[in-house]
Amino acid sequence: MSADHVVLDIDSRGVARLTMNRPEVHNAFDDVIIAQLRAALGKVRENADARVLVLQSAGKNFSAGADLNWMRSMADKNYQENVDDAGELGALMWELDQLPIPTIALVNGAAFGGAVGLVACCDMAIGHSRASFCLSEVKIGLIPAVISPYVVRALGESAARRYMLTAERFFAAEAYRLGLLDEVTEGDLEEALEPLLTALLANSPAAVKACKNLIQHVSNVPLNHEVVAETARRIAEIRVSAEGQEGLSSFLEKRTPAWQHAPASKPQAQTDGKK
Repeated sequence: MSADHVVLDIDSRGVARLTMNRPEVHNAFDDVIIAQLRAALGKVRENADARVLVLQSAGKNFSAGADLNWMRSMADKNYQENVDDAGELGALMWELDQLPIPTIALVNGAAFGGAVGLVACCDMAIGHSRASFCLSEVKIGLIPAVISPYVVRALGESAARRYMLTAERFFAAEAYRLGLLDEVTEGDLEEALEPLLTALLANSPAAVKACKNLIQHVSNVPLNHEVVAETARRIAEIRVSAEGQEGLSSFLEKRTPAWQHAPASKPQAQTDGKK
């Protein structure tokens, strides 16, 4: 009988909760949890009611990084098997990073190794003041290769050079200063999360998705006439869309837009696990 290492729940507001559920090993991940996380992200992507994803963990720690038994098994694999194995983790990072809806990481306790990559892939991250981070790979003769594009983007090259090369542990205040965390709280993470959810859910779902895609597009290309034309095309496209028309009309008519009081969907509870 296999364990369900990942739990997915989507509530009536459209808030998807993706919970890593291996507290007995500090939510360390292996090929099973990677597959389950990818499957859950696929379900979120396909669910039209999902508007925000919250990535969190059960227990005292966000994630200890790679599972020791999984690491031992990789040592016995050949080069191609290691490439294939790493590719699964790479696909997880990419799919989390590219998820169309906003993503928020709630970081409690330690986030080591690949877990730092998960945080870096999220659009926003809230951490408890006691949260800590470590890019520990070089300590055991490895490198944080698969997560590096997201971590370097989040930390900046200078900080990435320090923390990837030294494998020093750093804490929530430093993570906030560097931009890995957007907010640090000494209180309950859920209390800190709620204002952010309220702000996101007040906005047009279609516009939020389009805006996230816009940010990804303009962040990865040089500024030129093609980019200027593309941004004009995008704003024109959303102006004539159903939610664009509703948003403009409600603003001019000084009323609440329809998406803020749409009928709630029935709660959905889903669990992903290999059987």
